[in-house]
Amino acid sequence: MSGTPPETRRRSPAVRAQELDEGVLASVLGYHISQAVVTTLGLFARHVGEPLDLRPVEFSLLLLLQANEQVTPKQLAQALALSAPNLTILLDRLQERGVIERVRSEADRRSQNVLLTPAGTELTQRCMALCTTMEQDLDGCLSPGEHLLLIELLQKVIRHGRHGSHG
Repeated sequence: MSGTPPETRRRSPAVRAQELDEGVLASVLGYHISQAVVTTLGLFARHVGEPLDLRPVEFSLLLLLQANEQVTPKQLAQALALSAPNLTILLDRLQERGVIERVRSEADRRSQNVLLTPAGTELTQRCMALCTTMEQDLDGCLSPGEHLLLIELLQKVIRHGRHGSHG
């Protein structure tokens, strides 16, 4: 059992018997990312999504609008990795909810900017407050340094996906 990780050895024999050997998956980055997504989406649903009736992509869009001025739909689609039709559906839903508006750009009348409405600004402030408690839920799992390192490493993976070779 010396090759068995300590956290596995601490589990009861009954729990270990129910777990599957990950085999090659133990070294597959995408597998671990998808497992972490399950955890983080659960935290999001409990802390932000259900209380504010928001999907993760809606949350991200609102926070991007809060952090940036003069945002075009094209910029949002790129930042959120959405197709133009999917972004349009998302923007329509948020506009119907009264939290965003689309206005003609003063600089280029052919394009639009997406803006938060006053209700959208209030909702985004609530998002940010709840986001803090959501992130605190992970405090026992990662040290502040590990948290920053994980974000930095994930950003490298994301940049590779956007700019790397797809040969």
